[in-house]
Amino acid sequence: MKQTLAIGVDIGGSHISCAAVDLQSFKILNETRTERAVDNKAEASKIIGVWVHAISDVIKKIPVSSLKGIGFGMPGPFDYVKGISYIKGVAKYEKLYGCNVKNAIIDNLGFPHEFPVRFMNDVSTFAVGEALVGKAAKAKRSISITLGTGFGSAFVSDRIPIVDGPEVPKLGCVYHLPYGDNIADDYFSTRWFIGRYKKLTGMDLNGVKEFAGLAGTDRIVMDLFTEFGNNLGIFLAPWLKKFKAEIVVVGGNISHAYNLFGDIFEKSLKKEGCSCKVALSELKEDAAFIGAAYLLDDDFWKAIQHALPLM
Repeated sequence: MKQTLAIGVDIGGSHISCAAVDLQSFKILNETRTERAVDNKAEASKIIGVWVHAISDVIKKIPVSSLKGIGFGMPGPFDYVKGISYIKGVAKYEKLYGCNVKNAIIDNLGFPHEFPVRFMNDVSTFAVGEALVGKAAKAKRSISITLGTGFGSAFVSDRIPIVDGPEVPKLGCVYHLPYGDNIADDYFSTRWFIGRYKKLTGMDLNGVKEFAGLAGTDRIVMDLFTEFGNNLGIFLAPWLKKFKAEIVVVGGNISHAYNLFGDIFEKSLKKEGCSCKVALSELKEDAAFIGAAYLLDDDFWKAIQHALPLM
């Protein structure tokens, strides 16, 4: 049987999601969708065990002979070439530090050592999925951002993530760039909303979903969304112009509240002289599945070899 399927895996901060993807049509096999909660502070063997069980659930629902390989969208720091985790200094997956995730996955699944298991930065897989069949599919150059617990971003040209050169920041992402009195990640993430609201009111809220629910009755919350959208436009506009991006695709948990800051964000971009189109992701996590599975396209895999060590 021809190997036309790949499993796309999205590793979140506290969960794993995966599904089989047809590499010819980029359609997700809905019956294979699997999600498992993960204790991100657990020992490496336990984390790998949950990941393997989730992937095994997908494999059970497809002909194994049609499976070309497995692609992971993985947060960093990570050696995307060798498949080794170097995550540390954050409150997730620190016990994986130094673990060869690639070998562990292959061994636990019982596949031969040469079985293709490939990795790319998680936001890059989302951005590539959007460039393949999502909102950026008609654009030559696009930027995708994910707004959530952190501020993710990826620059894509002709479906290839661009991670170095004069048109993009170091690492090909913007979270680490200076903004305000710290870095962009501190301003364009859930913790900014929580921290800012606490400072203004002395009260604790848990997440953007809770903020969104209060927006209609709490003027401070609405003002925060306005400030967020305006600042996001000011910050992103120079990079959108420098990269000559035709479109910016917005995803991540905070994007569910786009109706509360989207217009402000788009007006802010225009005020900064940026005519780039803006689109809200419709694929959402499916874009990550598709981008991760696309790692099993051999031409794409060859094309990104130079970029992987720089992610």
